[in-house]
Amino acid sequence: MTSENLLTDNPELYETRFPDAERLAGRWAEDCLRRHRSGPRVLDLGCGTGRDAAHLHHAGRTVVGADLSGAMLTHARTHHPGPDYVQADLRDFDLGDSDLHAGPFDAVVCLDSALLYCHTNAELDGFLASCRRGLAPGGLLVAEMRNGAFFLGRTELLDAPAVHGFTWRGTAFTSTTTLYLDRAAQLLRRTRIWTTDDGSPPHEQRSAWRLLFPQELRHALTAHGFEVLELHDGPGPRTDPAWHEGAAPGESADGDRLHLVARLTRHD
Repeated sequence: MTSENLLTDNPELYETRFPDAERLAGRWAEDCLRRHRSGPRVLDLGCGTGRDAAHLHHAGRTVVGADLSGAMLTHARTHHPGPDYVQADLRDFDLGDSDLHAGPFDAVVCLDSALLYCHTNAELDGFLASCRRGLAPGGLLVAEMRNGAFFLGRTELLDAPAVHGFTWRGTAFTSTTTLYLDRAAQLLRRTRIWTTDDGSPPHEQRSAWRLLFPQELRHALTAHGFEVLELHDGPGPRTDPAWHEGAAPGESADGDRLHLVARLTRHD
């Protein structure tokens, strides 16, 4: 059994497994930017295959997409052109000297739980300090992620593996995903086993997300000079029911997903 990251190494497979034909994530992010009157310069952190960065570009914004995966960036440049794409680690980045944009960003967008790859307090501080360096005064941070509060007393996502099947390039793929809580580290750990019908050996992937609680996130943002404008569990691009144009932000923060809009008010 191998341990390579099948999705990261095969961006087309990623888009097949996690389709977003309606570009819900990009449309939700653009709605947040419009409602809070963001300027045009946007950094999409953890941009992955570039789908959301390209949507923001087509909405009229000047976009830089940043990701740690070279394979994802190569795919993004080919299949989702428009933004500039650069390699960067969201836990500690500085694009201030980049020739790809002039001046600081008006907004940082971080979707699909990418922020939760900050596993430690030091990494979270590094992310927020990097955002502070990269944002213009009054700039926005827009993020969407799993919600740590959901797992207080709930086990439905932990009780049994989630099994999904689909076909890619004529091969039938099955993913079996098991989630478990590492309470001491405050991590949601994930093991995903891939099997195919073409005789290939199974692939095993292991990853983890930091489980941040709403008040914990508020505290970290405030410490780094951000004012929280929105922090709620939906509707959003991965909620049920999903977000749609005109949907107002919710008032609770108890569901599986957490949606954040914060403004940088202290720039030091």
